[in-house]
Amino acid sequence: MSDLLSLADVEAARKVLGDVVKTTPLEHSVPVSTVLGMPAYLKCENQQRAGSYKVRGAYTRISRLTDAERARGVVAASAGNHAQGVALAAGLLGAQATVFMPEGAPLPKVTATKGYGAAIEYAGTSVDDSLAAAREFADRTGAILIHPFDHHDVIAGQGTVGLEILEQRPDVGTIITAVGGGGLISGVAVAAKALKPDVRIIGVQAAGCAAYPPSLSAGAPVTLTESATIADGIAVMRPGDLTFAHVNELVDEIVTVTDEDLSAALLVLLERHKMVVEPAGGAAVAALLTGKIDLKPPVVAILSGGNIDPLLLMRVIEHGLASAGRFVRLSVSTGDKPGQLAGLLSEIARHRVNIVDIVHTRHNPHLNFGEVEVQLSVETRGPDHTNTLIGSLRDSGYLVTPLSGTP
Repeated sequence: MSDLLSLADVEAARKVLGDVVKTTPLEHSVPVSTVLGMPAYLKCENQQRAGSYKVRGAYTRISRLTDAERARGVVAASAGNHAQGVALAAGLLGAQATVFMPEGAPLPKVTATKGYGAAIEYAGTSVDDSLAAAREFADRTGAILIHPFDHHDVIAGQGTVGLEILEQRPDVGTIITAVGGGGLISGVAVAAKALKPDVRIIGVQAAGCAAYPPSLSAGAPVTLTESATIADGIAVMRPGDLTFAHVNELVDEIVTVTDEDLSAALLVLLERHKMVVEPAGGAAVAALLTGKIDLKPPVVAILSGGNIDPLLLMRVIEHGLASAGRFVRLSVSTGDKPGQLAGLLSEIARHRVNIVDIVHTRHNPHLNFGEVEVQLSVETRGPDHTNTLIGSLRDSGYLVTPLSGTP
């Protein structure tokens, strides 16, 4: 318990941050409120400087270094958001930053980090690999390691998000946020529980990289052996020792969401709120939309970051449309006669369905003689529309096999 931060630590960090960070808006969410049957709000850290909450902890940490320490430079490891936060903070405070990023880190995050003045190095395929390389660099050069989550100053800085939530919504009953290493939820929990002890704090991890559930069961940080998720911002293989202590003591529940849940949430945020959010940033909303969490109203979901590669955004939107039954891929078998394809397309057009792409195959050993396969990707208005289309095609004599996107 002696290692846990206090409300005073978070309040002191807020004084350090001053005018450096934005007080991000808290917006009412009609679609999420409708699903939950209770008031729900979005804390828009995707609109923070550098696109995420990370600058809060990075600036707090670097600002407390001595002039001599800052002169040695700082080093960090990140898939992107901490990288940008450190690069921005270091630039504001006159320190040279070196950032180790995993191979395959999103290009926009790499470009933005360079734009803030940091030098980029690549190491490994995960944040944990990059962190090991950053530690070696610090030992070799004397640069100060700015850990992405496991440091008192970083946790205190992230906790200022919690102070803002309690000021903007003093009656908040539940705060829910994405969890990677645990810096954000630790700081938010410190501030929120001190100001409102009965508030529920819920963390959300990607099912493909969820280190906290087994760690909490074991009573100590556990290292995962593999990671598979689109939410690179929270793909952390092992909780920090300090953050684990905070989560174990102050967080009420940790839940997981699938990549399908994340895709659906990003689609809702884009369509209904006009907000661009990365997969990790939408994890809290993804968990809420499952409708499976015990909540106290009103609910505040933290949108932790908005730095998403446009190419990934395109794929996530398509995935989200498929999860919602609005983007469907079908295989249709029909006779190999003149006019058959035109007839099929006319039947589809009759249902006001938009065809995205089409592949017409005649030479396939799995086809019967005199038969062709037509694979189509189509956009529909939702599951009912999709089922009506499939039913009509089958009634017309077509052999239809859904390949993806059906409810």
